[in-house]
Amino acid sequence: MLRADLVQNDAMKHYHLMGLAGVLFLVGCAPLNTYYKPGVSVNALERQTTACQTRALREVPSSTQVRRTPPRYIPGSRVCNAAGTCVTRPGRYIPGELVTFDPNDGLRKRVEAQCMADKGYAPVSIPPCPDSIARATPARATTTLPNLNRNSCVIRNSDGSFQIVTRG
Repeated sequence: MLRADLVQNDAMKHYHLMGLAGVLFLVGCAPLNTYYKPGVSVNALERQTTACQTRALREVPSSTQVRRTPPRYIPGSRVCNAAGTCVTRPGRYIPGELVTFDPNDGLRKRVEAQCMADKGYAPVSIPPCPDSIARATPARATTTLPNLNRNSCVIRNSDGSFQIVTRG
């Protein structure tokens, strides 16, 4: 491999790592959106969520479709400078974009949510803890879902687990 190739590969690895760090940072700042039932273990929550997702996918299969948005026409224009010399620029078409979507996605999410509701879970969004609380709280992972209140918040751990902190 040439020296320039090595330098470029190192630069690309650096940019990929920076992008991954940015994604992890944003995930740490995002709320935890999950199904919730106080007193249930996180392992049971994960198993039941997976079972409901599998059931929803079986009952409402994916139907990926591809469409092209309509092309757009940009009309030509005439541009003149201060000396009065004019140039006419021709019009052009901008091709439509390819769009991929699954029309069954919304129904599949509703089937999943109904399955979880039948098991006693409700969807919740737990906000991230302020930095002062995250720094003052000993690191650990929540294993059993606690009762939530208006002061509950979540700390995201680097291993993908989370810690729910309920103050007051």
